[in-house]
Amino acid sequence: MSYFRGEADIAVIGAGHAGIEAGLAGARLGLNTLVFTINLDAVGNLPCNPSIGGTGKGQLVHEIDAMGGEMGRAADKVTLQSRILNRGKGPAVHSSRIQADRRKYQDLMKKTLENEKNLSLIQAEVVRVGIEDNRVCEVETAFGAVWRVKACIICSGTYLNGRVITGDTSYNSGPDGMLAATHLTSSLEKAGVRFMRFKTGTPARVHKDSIDFTNLEVQNGDEDIRPYSKDTDRQEFAKTAQIPCHVVYTNSRTHEIIRSNLDKSPLYSGKIKGTGPRYCPSIEDKVVRFADKERHQLFIEPMGKDTKEMYIQGFSSSMPEEVQMQMLHSLEGFENAQVMRTAYAIEYDCIDPTQLYPTLEFKDISGLYGAGQFNGSSGYEEAAAQGLVAGINAALKIKGEPELILPRSSSYIGTLIDDLVTKGTNEPYRMMTSRSEYRLLLRQDNADKRMCEYGYRTGLLPKERYDRVQKKYEEIEKEKSRMESTVISPLAANPLLERYETTPVRSGVKLAELLRRPQLDYRALRELDINRPELDEEVIETAAIEIKYDGYIKRQLSEAKKQESLEAKLLPEDIDYNEIKGLRLEARQKLNAVRPKNIGQAQGISGVSPADISVLIITLWGGNK
Repeated sequence: MSYFRGEADIAVIGAGHAGIEAGLAGARLGLNTLVFTINLDAVGNLPCNPSIGGTGKGQLVHEIDAMGGEMGRAADKVTLQSRILNRGKGPAVHSSRIQADRRKYQDLMKKTLENEKNLSLIQAEVVRVGIEDNRVCEVETAFGAVWRVKACIICSGTYLNGRVITGDTSYNSGPDGMLAATHLTSSLEKAGVRFMRFKTGTPARVHKDSIDFTNLEVQNGDEDIRPYSKDTDRQEFAKTAQIPCHVVYTNSRTHEIIRSNLDKSPLYSGKIKGTGPRYCPSIEDKVVRFADKERHQLFIEPMGKDTKEMYIQGFSSSMPEEVQMQMLHSLEGFENAQVMRTAYAIEYDCIDPTQLYPTLEFKDISGLYGAGQFNGSSGYEEAAAQGLVAGINAALKIKGEPELILPRSSSYIGTLIDDLVTKGTNEPYRMMTSRSEYRLLLRQDNADKRMCEYGYRTGLLPKERYDRVQKKYEEIEKEKSRMESTVISPLAANPLLERYETTPVRSGVKLAELLRRPQLDYRALRELDINRPELDEEVIETAAIEIKYDGYIKRQLSEAKKQESLEAKLLPEDIDYNEIKGLRLEARQKLNAVRPKNIGQAQGISGVSPADISVLIITLWGGNK
């Protein structure tokens, strides 16, 4: 029997990475916000790997921070090791990644929610979302408590009808032995929400003292480490005592064990029905798919300073426990390894994200939003990014203010959301730098410039932080202008050019022109640049990148402006695409299903061709592009 518990503006279902950002955004924008979690001990859990960031994902964390989100600040405070990936490649793919102290991250995030004004953190399973006249009106918990609300954000992670699978053993469960959420799916299905079934997995955790590290490769962090958040003291962060990770490889014995036991794998026996992530496959899947590879690289990572648990990145599995032990003991240094947590796969319910607007609100249910794995994505960073946008938009809608829609050209967050709501996904979606056609514009070094305007405009980013960003980029422009106007004589330049084996000059040359040469960088030009001012390292980095890649950046800016002009062409909300002559049948079906807000979004829909876009423009705007 249900009973009335109270009223609030926003209900957030789930307190993982999406739920944390959604809840904090709503509360910080002045809305009375409830955050529900099945277990308070699961707030901010890192159930898969103990790291934050990575290729494409590091950019997301920088963008979250630049908008006023929490993930970057928290990650800086619990860093065990920090690295920038892809340093040997261009700046477009440089991505931060940190090893996090798992329990300290959870404790920190829980305290942050507990201490936030306007936010109530509640342990309860939400079993029903009440909807009246296609509008969210209430949520009900398993205890029968009913809360009247104006908006609801579902951030359920892998809990919805979660099922853990190891070999022949399977049972209803959320991650890490938490209870599954077994009622909410049916409540939403009654409201017309379409669901899919995905799966993910995690490796075993091994006791550190049972590993022989003697012959394992050591992987240290970077010497020059930088925080995610611009609120973190860089000098203090640089003092972080880093813990090394290690590298081990599978071998022919490991592969033989896996191949000889494939009949016991639920992945191949048909026991697992959900679709898994293509870019993060289990070890048995890798051995089958890449049969020609003699070995696979695995990373041994600490779970925290105060625990002996070690994580084996790249070794996720759903094999029976007995087979997992054989696989593990075949690795060098793991002959006597003691397993503390057995690896498992987990299946869960998620939605078809094409049911959402780019605001992450359901098209057919006003006030209902989705974020994170509920929307078909994978990863902590992808979840946090969506939670932030959903929380902001729920608050803006209640306050009667303009909604926030991030263009693809603005950010990886915009790319992530656009991909999900226009293209949908048939597997857990993972962000990668290759997802964006504007990745040279969307670097992590300029995330603050790109995103602070959104955070400041919505009210999440303080004016002091916004003003700091503006001042930084004034300095960057000033330095770029100085480099473009400072001329060096051949007499001064040529000895340096000869040392760096690059073509000498016959007349005066600008510092910016020298910097664009592949052989030279900002540091190398120091001896020629005798009047160089003392500048912050971040100012130098961005100024140098924007000078060195000026031509490429201008080209992408031109492409981005074309995309923005298409996004400015808003499509009528009540348009019936079946009535537009010249559209192919598939295009009519897809456009009516997705209901894009603008031409830019329409052209990203799978099955809508450039010819279809031309038909729309000619029909609606008389061909004026």
